[in-house]
Amino acid sequence: MSRADLLVRGGVLVDGTGAPGRPADVAVTGGRLAVLPPGAAVEAAEVLDARGRIVAPGFVDVHTHSDGAALLGEADAGRALVRAAVLQGVTTEICGNCGSGLFPALPSQLPAMRAEARVTFGGDTGMFRDFAGFAAAHTAAGRANNVASLVGHGTLRSGVLGPVDRPARPEELREMCALLDLALSQGAAGLSTGLIYTPGSYAGTDEVVALAAVAARHGKPYVTHLRDEMSRVEEALEEAVEISVRSGAALHVSHHKTAGRYAWGRTERTLPRIAALRAAGMDVTCDVYPYTAASTALSAMLPPWANDGGLAALAARLGDPAQRDRMRRAIAEGVPGWENTVGNGGWDRISVACAPRHPQTEGRTIAELAAAASADPLDTAAGLLVAERGEVTIISHSMVEEDVRRVLAAPYAMIGSDGVPKPGGRPHPRWAGTFPRVLGRYARELGLLTLEEAVHKMTGMAAARFGLAGRGVVRDGAHADLVVFDAERVADRATFTDPLLPPEGIEAVVVAGAVVVRDGEETGARPGQVLTT
Repeated sequence: MSRADLLVRGGVLVDGTGAPGRPADVAVTGGRLAVLPPGAAVEAAEVLDARGRIVAPGFVDVHTHSDGAALLGEADAGRALVRAAVLQGVTTEICGNCGSGLFPALPSQLPAMRAEARVTFGGDTGMFRDFAGFAAAHTAAGRANNVASLVGHGTLRSGVLGPVDRPARPEELREMCALLDLALSQGAAGLSTGLIYTPGSYAGTDEVVALAAVAARHGKPYVTHLRDEMSRVEEALEEAVEISVRSGAALHVSHHKTAGRYAWGRTERTLPRIAALRAAGMDVTCDVYPYTAASTALSAMLPPWANDGGLAALAARLGDPAQRDRMRRAIAEGVPGWENTVGNGGWDRISVACAPRHPQTEGRTIAELAAAASADPLDTAAGLLVAERGEVTIISHSMVEEDVRRVLAAPYAMIGSDGVPKPGGRPHPRWAGTFPRVLGRYARELGLLTLEEAVHKMTGMAAARFGLAGRGVVRDGAHADLVVFDAERVADRATFTDPLLPPEGIEAVVVAGAVVVRDGEETGARPGQVLTT
């Protein structure tokens, strides 16, 4: 009789490849998997009873902003915040998205970058000279699950140029390319951009092409929050395609959406375009979260020039009535090349998610707050940003369900939460609910996806895109990351009012062969690693 460290017995194996589920036992020995016939004669130090349950690879969340959550410590970040991902079955998080991360940081810009990181990630997480420093900090902190990181273009730009609105000089671009090359050599997973966010929005296409070419040399993808996901989404998609073609890098479009009333329905054009590119041989994919609301920083609702120079310069402009009038006009009339979320929707669709010093504003729209104060919405937003030193997160109700469903159903779309796990407030429920929501609402209830298709999008497809060798599939020799769930019961419970409620039906989660969730509760094990690609 063979022996194993852990045996998952009696379940239906959905192995992450998209193949039909089949009865199988799964054994773990030395952190690696073996797939066995049902009832195989195995002795194990620990046995998980998976009868009537699905056994799948651990979920890979391809789009998070969790770069610093584990570094804040439970006393600051809150246990529920840190554990939300693993409780929904996520065994690997990919951070560094939308052009923003915690490395690389150059000494010349370190104070300003620390201030910006506090706004983005919600605490004093620190900044790191390179990917190796970032990895060492996460290893020292201890993690329940794994993390991999992209290299953020905006962070590169901040470190070399500072938060300024101008093209990079040739020597600055060379320095950014060298820093990116080092990070990718150390194991970072690719290059990300957030071309609606400053300072990334200050860069032209040629700058991004040069950087994406570095990623291409390493065989790693260019991952982009498009320059516009609203009225100019098709134009922005074509820019991303151009960057990919000219650089040679594979293209991955982050949280693909067509948001704002002027773009609703345009997935009927963007998705066929992506499909045609794929049919012609281009390596292009996307990810999606299963909600019609987005979440980002309140400062991103302002025209790009308002953020030129960083937080101090923004605060000065917000305190100037003439500058606020100029911002109002920009929102009403638009600015060439700017997404303009409020102009495409309205302040009544923008609610406060987190304002640490003004919790009474959380859950209320900017329009409501302005009406209660008999004030103009822009002035209300400006006052809140100044009082909070820029640390305001918002939720934007900007999409329609039909578009979300089309992207979810696309065969090249994988799942990413776009979770922003900042302490305090009312974060978007996607950080705690994305994966069970896809399995419960969109697969089981609506039949938009089969169970096998849904799992594949969360596992094998995601791991392959980001070079996570031996993950995302259950097969002999693969890394022992697993999730056991009840397909008939799995569902998200997180809401905009109570956003960290854990899901139903996620019964066990295994990372590196250790059980980190048992009977829906964390065990306290911290086997997670920083993954290199």
